[in-house]
Amino acid sequence: MHPKLLTNTLDFFTPSITTRVELPFYDVGIQAGFPSPADDFIELSIDINKEYIKNRDFTFFAKVKGHSMKNVGIFDGDLLIIDKSIEPQDNKIAICQVDGDFTVKRIKIDNDTVWLIAENEAYDPIKVTSDNELMIWGIVVASIKKF
Repeated sequence: MHPKLLTNTLDFFTPSITTRVELPFYDVGIQAGFPSPADDFIELSIDINKEYIKNRDFTFFAKVKGHSMKNVGIFDGDLLIIDKSIEPQDNKIAICQVDGDFTVKRIKIDNDTVWLIAENEAYDPIKVTSDNELMIWGIVVASIKKF
């Protein structure tokens, strides 16, 4: 059983990296336009853990609740892979805790002011001031979605 933390906007999970997760992988670009001949496919295998978890001791997952990041393709129900070892920087998408509440937002640094920007025009930017308590939990490195 892996630890799970539930919040109003994100559900957090720790990854299981004790086993390899190898799946078939076709090392060709899958055409989104016209199909390519099937004989061009070369079947390999890919280890999902190795591909997406670069810093295993600093990686965790969070399931998104809400629509504030829809314009960058992060939707309600998506599973985010977050790396805590990556330094927060301008323009990165991060898991943030602001005044005790969790959110996923783009970091914007303007001179000495930090903004947390939603990628949905229905949500106002959050200006972080000295009155706020901000903790960056990690940087989003991938989003996995179900169809």
